[in-house]
Amino acid sequence: MTDVSLTELDSLAQSLAGARHEGYSQRALARAYDEFVGHRRNALSRFLLTADGKEYPTFYSILADPDARLATGELRVDSPPPAGPAWEFLLPFERIDFHEDGSADLHPITLGTPTRAIARLFRREHYVPRTRVEEDRGAAGGGRVPVSALSGTLAESVTLCRQQSLLPFSVALMLYLPEERIRYELDLVHTSLLPDPRAGRLPLSRRVRRTSRTSWAVDRAIGRGDLSLLAARCFEVLVESQGLTSVELAHVFGGVRELVDSALQGLVSRRWVVFDARTGVYRARPEEFLPATGLARVEREPMEATADPALRASVQELLAAADARATCPLCGEPLPPGPTTIVCASCAAKVGAA
Repeated sequence: MTDVSLTELDSLAQSLAGARHEGYSQRALARAYDEFVGHRRNALSRFLLTADGKEYPTFYSILADPDARLATGELRVDSPPPAGPAWEFLLPFERIDFHEDGSADLHPITLGTPTRAIARLFRREHYVPRTRVEEDRGAAGGGRVPVSALSGTLAESVTLCRQQSLLPFSVALMLYLPEERIRYELDLVHTSLLPDPRAGRLPLSRRVRRTSRTSWAVDRAIGRGDLSLLAARCFEVLVESQGLTSVELAHVFGGVRELVDSALQGLVSRRWVVFDARTGVYRARPEEFLPATGLARVEREPMEATADPALRASVQELLAAADARATCPLCGEPLPPGPTTIVCASCAAKVGAA
């Protein structure tokens, strides 16, 4: 449970990427690290990590240990704050137990029955070692393949980080409950659980709860990895609201309004968001990425392949989690139309078992 220094990250990048992490890459990592640390947010609490029955001081310690898979694990909050304003937009918890099938148990702060969920990691800020030649090639429009931001199980996240030599600075832990999805932001450099960015900046009454099935489809669409971090964050918040202005979103994320406007215009160009010029409000358009009226048009649009073909990111599959062709993320069985949950009856029975 310690802060991770640049020296430690540099050593890990060297062990993962080898010769690719040379002088140019080392300087780029230092810039990315300084930028991330410079925008550090106040934390809810520190957290402790256990992987495969062994406690690790940081997530990077897991990456550095070739025997660590994170097939099972535990995330425990160290001295969690009491339920109240600090947990706004979140479910207060003491610890989360992760299981090999991708499910998890969320243990509340107050005594009570643990809540079962499906756990996924969503990549936020990160660094991938690149040589000067690779960077120049990418800047010229070649050689850059988007890395999926949404992982499978936690073990698959660890494997992906090692394969891509990817150093995550922060991640979002997605817990898909039977009727909603909760997003916990984790600062891996400072081993801290962060508050929801809306807490204290946006009234809780402005939130619109979405079903876990809808959130799964939204996360998979964003998870293709072709949106900027700010655009993805803005879109997540817009989907869980009836509409917000760029001023409100800039206040939520503590940024410059012009940068938020630019990110929102990118979402408008995708037709995922609509702008009301009369009121200055941006609203999400679920029909454009869910399978209602937008399905036929979106299916015709080309999309870049992801780095990992096993993540199956065709447009049809991105949309399938929210319609009659949806598949269970645990076993892959087709889901019937109508239900709002994202697991099949068989897996729901297993996940719901005590």
